[in-house]
Amino acid sequence: MQNPKHPILVADDIKTNLLFIGSCLKSAGYNNMIECQDSSRIMDLLAEQPAEIILLDLRMPPPDGITLLPRIRQAFPELPVIIVTDISDVKTAVQCMREGAFDYITKPVDRDLFRITINRALAFRNLQRENRELKKTVYTLDDLKKPEAFSSMITASPNMVRIFHYIEAVAESREPVLITGETGVGKELVAKVIHTLSGRTGNLVPVNVAGLDDSMFSDTLFGHIAGAFTGADKTRNGLIETAGGGTLFLDEIGDLSPLSQVKLLRLLQENEYMPLGMDTVKRSLARIIVATNEDLWALQKQGRFRKDLIYRLKTHHIHVPALGERRCDIPLLVHHFLDQGCARQNRKKPLVSKELMTCLVDYPFPGNVRELQAMVFDALSRSGGAELIVDHFSHHFVPGRAAGPDDRRASGIVPGTLVFPEPLPTIKEATEGLVNEAMKRARGKQTQAASMLGISQPALNKRLKKINHDT
Repeated sequence: MQNPKHPILVADDIKTNLLFIGSCLKSAGYNNMIECQDSSRIMDLLAEQPAEIILLDLRMPPPDGITLLPRIRQAFPELPVIIVTDISDVKTAVQCMREGAFDYITKPVDRDLFRITINRALAFRNLQRENRELKKTVYTLDDLKKPEAFSSMITASPNMVRIFHYIEAVAESREPVLITGETGVGKELVAKVIHTLSGRTGNLVPVNVAGLDDSMFSDTLFGHIAGAFTGADKTRNGLIETAGGGTLFLDEIGDLSPLSQVKLLRLLQENEYMPLGMDTVKRSLARIIVATNEDLWALQKQGRFRKDLIYRLKTHHIHVPALGERRCDIPLLVHHFLDQGCARQNRKKPLVSKELMTCLVDYPFPGNVRELQAMVFDALSRSGGAELIVDHFSHHFVPGRAAGPDDRRASGIVPGTLVFPEPLPTIKEATEGLVNEAMKRARGKQTQAASMLGISQPALNKRLKKINHDT
């Protein structure tokens, strides 16, 4: 590997350690480095001279490495920090990884391990640069190498076209992909396109991890052998085995339990796993793609998601914009869904009135593309004529604008003015009643009911399961 673009910063207060690390770097082929014995100067050095990576000792005069690590990660989030220290207890290592350290090497340093770690960190930095450059480039649909792979994603948005090109660039990578975006924007469609373009011979295996406790997560992904637990009368392959050399798509990753996060991190780092009841590891050939509508960094600050797992998942990050951020796509999507609905109903495609299209473009679409699809299909079922008009969508919005406080007042739904029976219903009873009424009005369609309630479809599905279980 060539010398990095920027120098490697080696921070240690003992000169002999600096000399040894320097010799390890030179033997690995790297001679572009900066030494620092004064820990108080590290932040200034990084501000003055960009570093490719930093090798940080923990035992230094104040501020020590433990104190500096979170400061460095906050000020320079893309800079890999490799801890090189004589502190070998597990608790300290775990603390450093939680604070965002790229890796942890104990002294005396093993030269082979040191070289492998440095190479991995530098490869990670190069990948970051490639990702940034790809995001800066202006592309058009005509520039796509395989436009047919994106046929299920209807768009004229420049942001979406840029995402398409990024997908093409990273599709064949073996690294994980994090797909973020609001509910209903099409994150699973993105995962399918990535898998199609990857050229992988195995299957695309989707699994929604929301609601899976740690044992269910392990059994679902890793499988078990006969006798692993009560009721395990035969061996069962997990979804990793099912995916083979394909893709494992984990949806709702923000809901993953802390214990399962540890297991997923190991799977990503080592490409190894153990079926329940087995004492030998198996090799995973599957590429991991995850999706969430949650802010993982916000979850990390709440102590609900591991920082090191976020860094590992976001090697390639695709954020799918909400439909409200690409309103130019709404007319295209309306006609696309009309084509789909008419083909299913074996009927002629109706016209769309100008007034209706104006209303749809102005509507906020909290449920995004999925909500628009449900609205079009519902309106098509309601209409038997040659034209779709505002009346066919009137129960979804007030013509020409989004529903607001005045609309709620007209319906009698104003906070503080609702009339309740005596005695008051419990929170549980009120929630169940509201959910049941939404499902009734939506004629059993969960997506529409969820939109009425202002929650995601998976969240509504959980509530319905709980209601059915309790009854």
